[in-house]
Amino acid sequence: MDQLEMESPDVPECPVCLQTYDGEYTIPRVLACGHTTCESCLKSLPQKYPQTIRCPACTQLVKFPSQGPSFLPKNIDLLRLIPTTSQLQNPPKPHNKAQNDLQHHHLQVDSVSRLWSDEFYATWKNWVLPNDGVLVEEKRNGFGCLKEDNRKVRFFKLAGVSLPVNGSGSVFKLSYDAWIMNCLYGMREEVREQLSLILKICSKNSRICKVYGLWADLEHGVLYLVCERLSGVLDQLPQFENGLTENGLSSFAMMGMEMCEAVIASHLEGLCMGCLSLSCFELDDFGHVNLSLSEVLVTGRAVHEVIMEAGSDGRRICDKEIGKLVSESYKRGAFLSPEMLFEILKKDAIEVECVNFRYPVVHSSDVWSLTCILLRFLIGKQFTEELVDYVDHFISKSSEENSLDCSVLYMGLMEKVRAMIGGKVGEECESLQKILCRCLNFDPGSRPLVIDLWKCVREFVIKLQFDTMLRLDRTVHEKSKGHCLALGEFSLVPKKILEIHNKDEVLRADNSSTENPDQVEGVRVDKDFVDGILEGKVKLKNMQGHLDCVTGLAVGGGFLFSSSFDKSVQVWSLKDFSHLHTFKGHEHKVMAVIYVDEEQPLCISGDSGGGIFLWSLTIPLRQEPLKKWYEQKDWRYSGIHALATAGNGYLYTGSGDRSIKAWSLQDGILSSAMDGHKSVVSTLAACDGILYSGSWDGTIRLWSLSDHSLLTVLGEDVPGTVTSVLSLFVSQNQLVAAHENGHLKVWRNDMFLKSMQPHNGAIFAIGMEGRYLFSGGWDKAVNIQEMNFK
Repeated sequence: MDQLEMESPDVPECPVCLQTYDGEYTIPRVLACGHTTCESCLKSLPQKYPQTIRCPACTQLVKFPSQGPSFLPKNIDLLRLIPTTSQLQNPPKPHNKAQNDLQHHHLQVDSVSRLWSDEFYATWKNWVLPNDGVLVEEKRNGFGCLKEDNRKVRFFKLAGVSLPVNGSGSVFKLSYDAWIMNCLYGMREEVREQLSLILKICSKNSRICKVYGLWADLEHGVLYLVCERLSGVLDQLPQFENGLTENGLSSFAMMGMEMCEAVIASHLEGLCMGCLSLSCFELDDFGHVNLSLSEVLVTGRAVHEVIMEAGSDGRRICDKEIGKLVSESYKRGAFLSPEMLFEILKKDAIEVECVNFRYPVVHSSDVWSLTCILLRFLIGKQFTEELVDYVDHFISKSSEENSLDCSVLYMGLMEKVRAMIGGKVGEECESLQKILCRCLNFDPGSRPLVIDLWKCVREFVIKLQFDTMLRLDRTVHEKSKGHCLALGEFSLVPKKILEIHNKDEVLRADNSSTENPDQVEGVRVDKDFVDGILEGKVKLKNMQGHLDCVTGLAVGGGFLFSSSFDKSVQVWSLKDFSHLHTFKGHEHKVMAVIYVDEEQPLCISGDSGGGIFLWSLTIPLRQEPLKKWYEQKDWRYSGIHALATAGNGYLYTGSGDRSIKAWSLQDGILSSAMDGHKSVVSTLAACDGILYSGSWDGTIRLWSLSDHSLLTVLGEDVPGTVTSVLSLFVSQNQLVAAHENGHLKVWRNDMFLKSMQPHNGAIFAIGMEGRYLFSGGWDKAVNIQEMNFK
């Protein structure tokens, strides 16, 4: 994406509120994880667990002093990087402390971190208008003004942006700047590129109305493009209703030149219009014509609305219906070339029966639209009225004869235009008449360039022999890749945008499911798979190898690992489910097995005698372990029952001695032990900086992975009989616990939601893919149910 024009010095900013650190009001404080956040935002971060917050930058749970953020160290090194006020070209206005505290009061943060990079923010931040920098005057028409200088503006709603309204259904309340950044980051890349191009063109060309930036209505969750609104819109000025007067040729030539110059300037930057209306051109205070790109987008949206209102969306249409679309577009004052109409129909997934037309969209497509605008300006509203009458009559006549040819329709239109021009201008304008008719050629390759049209119009102001200073070295290449506003997402109506986004999601889902049929990591389970199971269409493979109960399964590295009471760990191929290898060495029942891929891929198993074995997965597989160690032996307890890792270099074990132990994966040294359960720790799971432990005592304890301190206990106050927790599933803020009595208990945000009983007997294993929860237990059944955590 092209770099935008506006630049400013990069200074350190808070990752939450995006305010520049100043050491006085926005004070940088360092968290235990090493990241820095301003003191005011830290005050607003919710403490879900006592004296613990989640870092906004890395989402890690870190300790937080009970006395408040002022007891955290100040980032002095960061403050040294901040330039003094005299070094800044545009020094910031001093903060009012009361207002600053009020602003941070609205920054309620849950567990959301910045998604965008520093480079992304630096590219877009200067286009964000202040929240209180604009005044909306006429909401229906999208009119307003800039408070700073009272300049008139119009608001163009950027379609394709869909984010939750701040404060509705979300604990996390984004700041104004962060909300806009999230909108921009959520756009598709090609949409963001077009927006960048619009901003770039409008900031550097004198013939195009300015775009002041982006402004958000947080109350309704809408992002707007704030555009310049000039004093005179051509289609609203009464003197242009009847077209050119007897002495108005020079005025027509001057304004026609400026229209051409605006379109040429856009083409040179790689942007074409696709369609135009008279309202796309506005007059400034000096009477000069400017092109409004926001009105071009509005015109493009009007064309898409015509297609949707015609009820032709998503089906095959004939030539007669094409004629109706042409007529309706003219009635709305929107002019677009034949190839552009067909391209829009193609984009809207409408198949056209007209086989006579197969021309590409090029820059000369804008010549057609621009010529229609010049003719509307030259002839007046009579031009549009007669075109509509001609098309409607042509359609009616073709209906009687049961035939209509698109090319014949457009050829007839050109003859009609030629007659109208001849009746409006004299023989002295023969060159103008010829080039205007050539610009309406059915074949875009036969049309003159916009620059040729400009030269012809210019001759009515400055004769060629006196124009010695003319230099036109820059040219537009027809084959150069660019953007077309009428075909872009900003010209679509909201309904069509939603459909396109849905199709993109389906396409991505289809690609992910067919990209590699043998891939097991990140397999997506969809409704078709569930339906296949219910209908008996899923093939099953029975893998024999163990001599006793299977206690655990793990998947990774293209293998399936299974542990058993027979003191072995079996390795199976995921391609054909054949047996590959047996890990031997345990002297007691193997109770748990996991796959780990940190410094190197490993299979880790734990047994009832307290043995922990690390197996290398380097081919060829070996029978002896890569490393092994034992927890302290005690005949009263039953060794290892559960294993888990969290990507932090530790292996966590749940033991019969009622403790959770953290071991260094590198050397097997015991780092710490977490106590509190009143019985065997039977299951472990790690997610988002929290270690979850389930026990035979019926409770689930949450531990901080940063310092292994206890965060909270779940299950103590849940109604019903207390039974052992045998398995856990955790995803973000959702927790499902499987119990010995066949019940599943569900928590959301550590709040108990519901209990259900899908099995008659103990549930030993649960897992979830998408919305579907899988559970298996003592009753030899696998239960699948769609979960709703609301």
